[in-house]
Amino acid sequence: MTDLDAAEQEWNDWIRDACQAVGADPDTVDVTGIHALSKEIAHGFARPMAPVGSYILGLAVGARAARGIPADQGSLSAAIRATLPSPG
Repeated sequence: MTDLDAAEQEWNDWIRDACQAVGADPDTVDVTGIHALSKEIAHGFARPMAPVGSYILGLAVGARAARGIPADQGSLSAAIRATLPSPG
């Protein structure tokens, strides 16, 4: 097992534990998508807003789930990205 494999296993274990603690499905956690959104916000707008953008994504996913509407995290992320100011 490589160091990266060990780290990813540790992350997956933590995601499972954190989700269990709050009653969420760990299979719905799109780590790659969340990282991509956070990176774009941090580098294209403001670093302190990266976790806020991820939180907004989570709110949107939860709100849709509460209404019984499927949540397409990719589309929701795209909608958040569309609010970022244009460079230049």
